[in-house]
Amino acid sequence: MTGRIKDKVALITGGAFGMGAETARIFAAEGAKVAIVDILDDEGPKRVQEIESAGGVARFWRLDVTDDAAWAAVTAEVVKAFGRIDILVNNAGVSGSKYEDPFDETGWRTLMSINVDGVFYGMKHVVPIMAENGGGSIVNLSSISGNTGQNNIHHGYNASKGAVRTITKSAAVRHARQGIRVNSVHPGLMPPMRTSGATADPVVRQKMLARVPMRRNGRADEVAKACLFLASDDASYITGSELHVDGGYLAS
Repeated sequence: MTGRIKDKVALITGGAFGMGAETARIFAAEGAKVAIVDILDDEGPKRVQEIESAGGVARFWRLDVTDDAAWAAVTAEVVKAFGRIDILVNNAGVSGSKYEDPFDETGWRTLMSINVDGVFYGMKHVVPIMAENGGGSIVNLSSISGNTGQNNIHHGYNASKGAVRTITKSAAVRHARQGIRVNSVHPGLMPPMRTSGATADPVVRQKMLARVPMRRNGRADEVAKACLFLASDDASYITGSELHVDGGYLAS
């Protein structure tokens, strides 16, 4: 198999469903060996089977991205299985529209732990592996919500995605001399997530679409292809950058 990331080993969090699953599929089609990690025990093996049926290479590990010890165990198992980790896509996250009250404390802690701690632990455990192997590429999934305020989602979602945006820049500067590039992708209005609340309502979505210059949702594959570009050598001189996949929302 040939491809833009041929023989690279890519670990994708939240890789069993949605944008993560599409990223896993596209990365495998481009030649990567894919480690899908997720808490979705039923969906994960299905994604592996789909990738293998298409001629790709993938394995599934169960991982709660908020668990530091679990990260240590899973990354060690991935290295044992594939020999290295060249690419990390920190995709796992939860939607801020699940909580109606913007000051819901449970919502705050859930959003910050999954959306921020998950990225922190991912980099904590993968950066040393990449450094030992001479470098790698990390792609962190932020959001347009990390760049701007909004009035229909929990404060914790904007805060968490803003934190992802900034920690990406911090890691990019800190680890550049180790050959590690770190960038963020900022999706705009996408199909509803499993955890979506108000933003899954057709009336609400229509109002949101009115603010998007391209007047349509983004697609999971469009985000996955942005991740592929940043993960590949095509982006060899790009680090600490933000790639907005938002139909022009932030430009308007």
